[in-house]
Amino acid sequence: MIFLDTNYFLRFLLKDNQSQYLIVKRLFIRASHGKVKLFTSLVVFFEICWVLRSYYGKRKGNLCLMLEKLLKMNFINFPERYLLEKSLNLFEKENLSFEDCYNFILAKEKKVASFATFDKKLKAKFKALQ
Repeated sequence: MIFLDTNYFLRFLLKDNQSQYLIVKRLFIRASHGKVKLFTSLVVFFEICWVLRSYYGKRKGNLCLMLEKLLKMNFINFPERYLLEKSLNLFEKENLSFEDCYNFILAKEKKVASFATFDKKLKAKFKALQ
């Protein structure tokens, strides 16, 4: 089993370093054929999102397409894939950060009664979308 770090995903998505992109692509092909197992963490997924937005300046629409592309790679074990997919769907529709969308979806999955936050926008969305 191989753990994938943030920079592997970034090289694959951005194709900004051809030699590294090809290394990642070959690994992904091997994994898609069942020759190797790949996994990553929630932290890596959130870091990908943050780096694409803050460092590379990706706009929301393009960012969502890139993150969806990763989540469709069934040969990579993403923890809580289902929650990430639901969070991404909410993120596409709402004026909230991806992190807030994830926390909102997680809270709904856990059937919490309320959302303790000082973020008025998030608290209002929680009430409205319940």
